[in-house]
Amino acid sequence: MPPQHPQGAAHLQPPYPQPARPLPPDSPLHPHHISTDRARIHISARQRHTDATAFGNLLLQLPYFLCSLFVVGLVSLPLGDAGVLVVLAWLASGALVFHRPTESALARHLLRLRYPTPQERATIEPVWREVTARAGVEGRNYELWVEDSDSLNAVAAAGHIVGVTRFAMNQLPNGELAAVMAHELGHHVGGHAWSGLLGYWYALPGRFAWRVLCAVTGFLFRVSRVFSCFGLLFLGLLVAGVAVTTISTLYGTPLLLLGLPYALAAVGRRSELRADRHAAALGFAPMLAAVLEKLHFQEQQAAALTAANGGAAAAGTPVSRLLSSHPDYHTRLHHLRPYLQPTR
Repeated sequence: MPPQHPQGAAHLQPPYPQPARPLPPDSPLHPHHISTDRARIHISARQRHTDATAFGNLLLQLPYFLCSLFVVGLVSLPLGDAGVLVVLAWLASGALVFHRPTESALARHLLRLRYPTPQERATIEPVWREVTARAGVEGRNYELWVEDSDSLNAVAAAGHIVGVTRFAMNQLPNGELAAVMAHELGHHVGGHAWSGLLGYWYALPGRFAWRVLCAVTGFLFRVSRVFSCFGLLFLGLLVAGVAVTTISTLYGTPLLLLGLPYALAAVGRRSELRADRHAAALGFAPMLAAVLEKLHFQEQQAAALTAANGGAAAAGTPVSRLLSSHPDYHTRLHHLRPYLQPTR
């Protein structure tokens, strides 16, 4: 006969340990919670610099710039003397990258960001002050924006914008949110954000002309099929003539465009590792590793969902890896390992 338990004994602790409930992200007891009650803030004399990846990005964008300059000059040619003013105005337009109203317009319409609400500011501004205090950076030089997204992401845009998703702001412990923001600050202080936007801006005319050329070539190909082999021969001669003329005019620069996407992606991956190192050097290495683990889990879930629907994961092909602007999870974690070693 089993022993009789007194009334209320069901409320007693069982003899085996219960699994601990995960702490909510905003709990001060969370291992990745940090204190943001910093009283004194040291401001470094050198706020930002342009590192090798920013220089490399600008250098690799040079062929795109030359092609865009050729396109703008060609379009401005019928204007005569006024065409020179158009070319000069386009060259001077790169200064808009550092123009605050233009940055805001790009953030709002291109990146789909918005200004944070007062409640959201109360969440992210103390974290941002802690990040900038550790970095010795004047935080008021930057603007904080929010993206209405349920994915874990953040962005460093133009010269002064740091954006975080609503998920990152509400679902991450403040230490992990600080790691994300420190990573984006690393893009700013290294010059990655403004150099990337500047290169993208000056490449737009060339990219637009390339799309027009592809559309026209596709249309001519469809028309040439109507006229059988003579049409295809004429189209081939036309395309070859345009290619030879372009290459001879621009001294072979268009040939470089075939390999530039791979080189730019490699520079982008290097800039991500530098931004990771910036966040780790500020003391956020364990938090950043936890964020990378969450991102890796999301990627695995997306790949599993794609496979379940009968598709192939594009991220697994060698070409897609070469064209990716972000290193894979294992590479980023490997470079963080020196900062995760316990100090002796």
